[in-house]
Amino acid sequence: MANGTYFLDGRFTPDKEYCINRLPVAYDPEAAKPSCWLRFLEELLYTDDIPALQEYIGYCLIPVTKAQKMLLLVGKGGEGKSRIGLVLRELFGDNMYTGSLQKVETNRFARADLEYKLLLVDDDMKTEALPQTNNLKTLVTLEDKIDIERKGMQSMQGTLYVRFTCFGNGGLHALYDKSNGFYRRQLLLTTKERPAGRVDDPFLIDKMRREREGILLWALEGLNRLIANNYQFTSSERTTENLKEAMERGNNILGFLKSEGYFEIKAGAKCKSIDFYRVYERWCRDNLEKPRATAAFIHHLKDNQKALGIIYDDKCVGTSRGFHNVALNHFVP
Repeated sequence: MANGTYFLDGRFTPDKEYCINRLPVAYDPEAAKPSCWLRFLEELLYTDDIPALQEYIGYCLIPVTKAQKMLLLVGKGGEGKSRIGLVLRELFGDNMYTGSLQKVETNRFARADLEYKLLLVDDDMKTEALPQTNNLKTLVTLEDKIDIERKGMQSMQGTLYVRFTCFGNGGLHALYDKSNGFYRRQLLLTTKERPAGRVDDPFLIDKMRREREGILLWALEGLNRLIANNYQFTSSERTTENLKEAMERGNNILGFLKSEGYFEIKAGAKCKSIDFYRVYERWCRDNLEKPRATAAFIHHLKDNQKALGIIYDDKCVGTSRGFHNVALNHFVP
């Protein structure tokens, strides 16, 4: 901290050993409760989602990636969520980098900017689907050195433990990666709708900046709770559903598998792979969805056959590939 060193067991010393990530905020155990900040959060978020935000901000105070999550805060616009980024700057100072999530994914030099940073804040996350996701997935879970490259210099191994906090008006999706691995790395919170006729306080951020020592204590409380819970975030039922819905929007095969009337799981039944895909195409037409490629559809079913209760067989129907325990409705060709 700015005035010494705080230990996770609750001890504090004014000694200042060398530290790459010294925070610009002082530790004051007697700091007043940040009433303005807490009132702002109550207006912005649903009450049962605030603990997750508290834990995530606390998580970013220490250089670890054990929770393996990025935070996405999504709303329709105008709610004031970007003010959280300004408060984070008060807590993290130069240990925080403001940039673009898309740049991190697509620009090979972007990793170098994040070396030894605790946090990246994307204040206006783009809604376009990411062309690839391997860089983000790696950084969210990284626990070792990684190759970084600077312009005009030989690449080298660097230390990255940066966490990601992103604000936007839509979720994060990938153009090609529809895997669970991409979505399970997201902690997706949604804001309340902006009340009609609300008058914004132009001095709100100044008031919250003056509460930064109290906000730090609040964040440390969240960090301690996260560690006690083995780095598992407090997830409300809403947050869990947010992620499920995001996965279905990103991969409409999930929506098809939840549908009724097109097929059923029935012991002893069997169908050809191509016929099952035609059923999926029919569902897509009926629901104005774009069908994914045949290979993607079949691979998804094969990868999840145990959970679905179906069995893939190279010779399911005569010499044709297909699935056991799947009965197709008669109206589908």
